[in-house]
Amino acid sequence: MIQLHIQSKETLDELISKREGETKMGEKLQCCYSLEDIDESDATYVIFGIAEDLGVRANYGKRGTAKAWNSFLNTFVNIQENEHNKGENILLLGHISVTPDDIKYSSPKEVLGDIVKRIDKKVAFIVKTIIAAGKIPIIIGGGHNNAYGNIKGASEAINNTVNVVNIDAHTDLRHTDYRHSGNGFSYALSLDHPEEASLDKYTVFGLHKNYTPQYIFDLFEKYPDRLQYHLLEDTWQREIPLTQQFTNCLEFISEKPFGVELDCDAITDFPSSAQTPSGFDMNNVRQFVMLAASKKQCLYFHICEASPGRKKVRLIGKAISYFVTDFIRTHHAH
Repeated sequence: MIQLHIQSKETLDELISKREGETKMGEKLQCCYSLEDIDESDATYVIFGIAEDLGVRANYGKRGTAKAWNSFLNTFVNIQENEHNKGENILLLGHISVTPDDIKYSSPKEVLGDIVKRIDKKVAFIVKTIIAAGKIPIIIGGGHNNAYGNIKGASEAINNTVNVVNIDAHTDLRHTDYRHSGNGFSYALSLDHPEEASLDKYTVFGLHKNYTPQYIFDLFEKYPDRLQYHLLEDTWQREIPLTQQFTNCLEFISEKPFGVELDCDAITDFPSSAQTPSGFDMNNVRQFVMLAASKKQCLYFHICEASPGRKKVRLIGKAISYFVTDFIRTHHAH
């Protein structure tokens, strides 16, 4: 079963470590009783999680992305509420779970792919509901397969295709033989069936030469008006500051409503489904998030592929919390 668990205020309070003289973010966050209540909230941002790793497993990746939501939630509710962090403007919706969660790692990939398709529909419906209510969804956790649900839902909410910037070591434009974390953008682009497309322009920042098949480079060459990439190795040029390079990247997609996808595989030594020793550092990525959030056409923000082990739970929770607060502060200021 694929189910949305609404976050209750009572359960949330159990996660907060209260301290006299201080106010924690969780004490000020808004909660609701159902998805329909989103319309009634005066919050601008709606946060929800996706506790799954089936898309990653179907793509031969490392399991664990299902745990990112709890890592984030336990940390986020305990950061300081102050003049820089305002919980009243955030609605904490809850998270999507997938059961049974004991599906074997050896399950046929097509079987996992069928479940991923069902997750797509649930994610798309929630994202559509949030955006249609005039709010900004912030989606935490799961594999990058969930990009398709985000894009589909955003497109349906505005009744038009959307653009996307993806901070990632990979394009996730693999073949559409079955659904998994490596082809969410392929399904959204729907190049073979343009009438079904929900994604118009797509740009990847930080792409790795070593992990991109030639047929995908050929695809970018074939569709230069819709597809663009920026290689990690090319970002090392000293003539143009890294933040300016990312700003230039945004120019390709920011003229119309767009989503921001952050795959934690892009960050050096970050515990993720495809952890890398070579990538952007944490502070680089925080700057990228703020630059994207400063654009008025920004529709949603998705953080995915974080895969906390037992020793990295708090680290991942802190990292994702930084990304979320950076996004909200910057977006709200603009």
